[in-house]
Amino acid sequence: MKVEQKGHTTTIRNTQGSTAEFYQKLNHEYNSFKSQNLIVDLSHDKALTMDDVKLFTDLIKIHNKAKKSLVLVTNSVNFNAVPKSITLVPTILEAHDIIEMDEIERDLGF
Repeated sequence: MKVEQKGHTTTIRNTQGSTAEFYQKLNHEYNSFKSQNLIVDLSHDKALTMDDVKLFTDLIKIHNKAKKSLVLVTNSVNFNAVPKSITLVPTILEAHDIIEMDEIERDLGF
């Protein structure tokens, strides 16, 4: 797991093989990241499945309740099959853009 912090956003990269193992480690260390917007980069795992993406559903709900954004990054799944509760984008740049838009909406009271 590789962690980079930039402003109010932390990018966490899965440098391990299994997304399930990565999720367990991220969930275990979540308290150290809960005050930041998170970008979870899963693009390293080319065998990523929709079930792997859905692992993050509960963590996303918890993070959103705390008025923070959690965006997943991968281009290995069908974007049309992703549940609406999960924000999934194909690039890190788009993840930063989504977080910026979320921050603006929160500042405006939406």
